[in-house]
Amino acid sequence: MDVNRKTAYNTLMDVESKTSYSNFALNHNIAVSRPNNPAFVRELVYGVLENKLYLDYVISQLVDKGIDSVKKQDLNILRMGIYQLAKMNSVPEYAAVNESVAMAKRYAIGRDGFINGVLHSYIKEKYNIKLPDRAQDEVRYLSIKYSYEPWIIELWKEIYDVDFLEELLEAGNETPDVCIRLNWLKVMKPDLIDAMNKRGFEVREGKYSKNALYVKGGDLLATSLYKNGMFSIQDEASQMVAQMLDPKHDDLVMDMCAAPGGKALAIAERMNNRGKVIASDIYKRKVEITDREAKRLGINIIETRTWDATRVDSSMVQKADKVLVDAPCSGLGVIRRKPEIKYKKNVKEIEELPRKQLALLTASANYVKPGGYLMYSTCTINPYENERVIAEFTRKNPGFHTEDMIQLLPNINGTDGFFICKMRKDTDLVQP
Repeated sequence: MDVNRKTAYNTLMDVESKTSYSNFALNHNIAVSRPNNPAFVRELVYGVLENKLYLDYVISQLVDKGIDSVKKQDLNILRMGIYQLAKMNSVPEYAAVNESVAMAKRYAIGRDGFINGVLHSYIKEKYNIKLPDRAQDEVRYLSIKYSYEPWIIELWKEIYDVDFLEELLEAGNETPDVCIRLNWLKVMKPDLIDAMNKRGFEVREGKYSKNALYVKGGDLLATSLYKNGMFSIQDEASQMVAQMLDPKHDDLVMDMCAAPGGKALAIAERMNNRGKVIASDIYKRKVEITDREAKRLGINIIETRTWDATRVDSSMVQKADKVLVDAPCSGLGVIRRKPEIKYKKNVKEIEELPRKQLALLTASANYVKPGGYLMYSTCTINPYENERVIAEFTRKNPGFHTEDMIQLLPNINGTDGFFICKMRKDTDLVQP
């Protein structure tokens, strides 16, 4: 059995059975199985995840008893086989079928004949399989075509016209380029670009963040440049948080939902490792990641702590120059990196997020000095978690005023979908 497909199968089963994020599951299984073609594994895994509802729709047309009768092991093998047949032109039909049957003999014992039959039925019937009628049910049509849960389609239809909506759905299914944040404590941009070019990487500069570079090439994290702290992996949209916050030397900055620490580290770099950054998170093991990364990057101004950000630390009231609340969110802006987000079904849980986000923002506002700044950010495209949270916060806290607010979108900006709002707190000075 092909080790590359075996690695892809194990990754998909981890995502399906253990609710693992695809990027973590993929990296783990590649490290364990050591496939000879990791690029093929990634293409197959992300291809299946990005097109899961469409693949299941196709399978449902080919299985007499319906897709609910198909076990997870069989289903993932069929998804992989049909994706190879439908989307991967580099894979011959016989290879897609034969390798799927070999996998069934290992992981779905006694079901190899069933797998073989369904895949041959697809080859025979693929041109006769049609999408749902768009005129009768546009939400279902878009849901199947682009593989998004219907509630996401309905949410975005409230905001965007249908042409823009399709562009957004399609952009979410694209594989993003790797973006890094250079660490200017250790290297300047021209020198890092030159060093990467000499190692065979293709590099281009970002559009929005001054420290963003897009890099093509394998084993980026195995380079001495990474190990010596010259850069970190971070999407350009996420980098914009630190750039818009604009921390100064000797500021006291509080990052209230910091783990795994990318934004806190970027803030410390922009401060030239002068001043103080207090990075808090509720999970101790995640805070420890920030400590390790700070050491790699040569940063010593970050103080990490375990803290529930919905509680107010009375010892820090009105002490901070700048406070960041990068709130937990639905993650609809990072679907192209974590396609499994498209299949969340717990809409009630997502509807409760704005209440939690407002609580985090309200508690964190206590730490801002008069004349200081409060920043709110999420990696989602959802006005209920973004603009409406800000509107409710400023209504209840009239001493804070919005200075800048942006919504970055993958189909427009080429970045993750990110919402960032910077607010200034009034001074306590009494006007004459």
